[in-house]
Amino acid sequence: MKKLSIILYVVLFVAVAGLYFLHFSGTKKSNSTGPVSSSTAQGMAYINIDSVVFKFDMFRDKREDLLSKQKNAEAELNSKGSQYEKGARDYQEKVSKGLVTRATAAEMEQALMQQQQELVGLRDKLQSNIMEEEQVMNRQIIEYITRFLEENKAEYNYQYIFGKSFGSVILYSDNTLDITQKVLDAINKKYQTEK
Repeated sequence: MKKLSIILYVVLFVAVAGLYFLHFSGTKKSNSTGPVSSSTAQGMAYINIDSVVFKFDMFRDKREDLLSKQKNAEAELNSKGSQYEKGARDYQEKVSKGLVTRATAAEMEQALMQQQQELVGLRDKLQSNIMEEEQVMNRQIIEYITRFLEENKAEYNYQYIFGKSFGSVILYSDNTLDITQKVLDAINKKYQTEK
């Protein structure tokens, strides 16, 4: 869900920047509120950013790496959690049977509390690291797509390529302006040759 929020934020930012640029850079002013002419639309296209990202081979590869790191983090956390639970059971058993002095019981309790705090700290750290890696992964993917479009702007011959996704500022678009599959095929081909 966090990943989707970041992607939507990037898409919204790009779209708003594009609209701002379109509004203030035009040399011709039109008082017409009618439909966009085909000559105007020829300089624009859009890609469905969600489809491009989720079907991009780079996303799949990086997602696999991230899931592997997440599994390792969960295993580490589970291992430390099991050690804590074992220590807590040992403490309860010894105290309930009267096998330790009050001073020793207090020391054991203090050690368990510290171990619990370390466990919570480790959980938060691992969770934060995974979230940060996911954010970086998403930025790398968006950067790759943007750089690809910039490097190949002569091939696409558009002045503007918008990113459309659910909840974006683009509420409607003509399907004839959709170049999603063309871009997806091209970036996957490029990524596979670089890989």
